[in-house]
Amino acid sequence: MSALDRGFETYQHRYEHVRLTRRDGILEARIHSHGRSFKWCGSAHDELGFCFADIAHDPDNKVLILTGEGNVFCDDVDPMNFGEFSARGMLHMHEAGVRLIENLLNIPVPVIGAINGPAHIHAELLLLSNIVIASADATFQDNAHMPIGIAPGDGVHVAWPALLGNTRGSYFLLMGEKMDVETARDFGIVHEVLPKQDVLARAWQVAEEIAAKPVMASRYSRLLLTQEMKRLMHSHLSHGIVAECLAMLDQQA
Repeated sequence: MSALDRGFETYQHRYEHVRLTRRDGILEARIHSHGRSFKWCGSAHDELGFCFADIAHDPDNKVLILTGEGNVFCDDVDPMNFGEFSARGMLHMHEAGVRLIENLLNIPVPVIGAINGPAHIHAELLLLSNIVIASADATFQDNAHMPIGIAPGDGVHVAWPALLGNTRGSYFLLMGEKMDVETARDFGIVHEVLPKQDVLARAWQVAEEIAAKPVMASRYSRLLLTQEMKRLMHSHLSHGIVAECLAMLDQQA
């Protein structure tokens, strides 16, 4: 196998936390923990960026559907799974955090976020999609940072002010606000709200419409529509993660 071989079969079963299926160029990436609703953890933090890179480098992908498993996207954290809280451990976390967001945004095909339920930890992974379809019971929150005394520096400090506006995004993060799906739709960060059982089918319907378009049109549209978020992340992500790591180390002192 060539070192440049990026065929689907080379990475389909590579990742513990992502179940990948593809049909007619539409790739569905379902994030999970042992086949159940996703629990944020260090191993997922490490591997998601590599998974996004594999997706990005596969020329046979036409559209990505990003979703979760079960009735909840993510509402829990495994804090013991993040490795050592030391300067060296924080360096590893910094590298993984930058890789995660940058490789997500570097996916060169349109991304559809299919939100399967409450997304209270790293909802931005789905909300940064080009099209967002959400379950009627979805709620949004950032409860992995300020609610537990950690600076929100791993990309949420860029994503939420960009999505909601600077002052509204600041309030959301500092207060640990829980936002319902209709409010999210009013802000324009969710585009369609459907009964839970219809979300994924609708995502596939939209993906099929996009996949039928000329490849160059859809890929260059993705490039154009991610440029500003890439610029913001390039300017603010790295030092934000450093600030978050310092806040975490202070808690351990």
